[in-house]
Amino acid sequence: MKRFIAVICLICIIFSCNIRNTRKLPAVLGSAITQFHDSTTIEMIDSAYNFGNVTDGEKVEYNYRFRNTGKNPLIISSAMASCGCTVAEKPEKPVNPGDIGFLKVVFNSQGRVGETHKTITIVSNAYPNFPELQLIGQVVAARK
Repeated sequence: MKRFIAVICLICIIFSCNIRNTRKLPAVLGSAITQFHDSTTIEMIDSAYNFGNVTDGEKVEYNYRFRNTGKNPLIISSAMASCGCTVAEKPEKPVNPGDIGFLKVVFNSQGRVGETHKTITIVSNAYPNFPELQLIGQVVAARK
């Protein structure tokens, strides 16, 4: 009886240890490894812009600058602002190593009287990630 139990335990151990594990990496882990392999580094030239005072209804435009300091092309997949009054336009083409890229941001001050602080979040293949970009200033009421 003891031999029978020992044989059953041995069989269970053999089948539970999948020695020839041919499964691929999970999709999330595989994409993370690929992303890390294809990543690049950046140097922010402008990460904050203070536009000072603007009159209610004016539009503020600014181009944030950054340099690709890595060895791979920088690909920006999205640029999102913290509110609908601010629109960020990412570069459509990859930024090659050594080149300077621009991220255009347009803030519509209509109805935004008071102190303004907007953030822009960038998603790209940069590692470490882009810092949050800051847009700050004061919107003053229009004279009547």
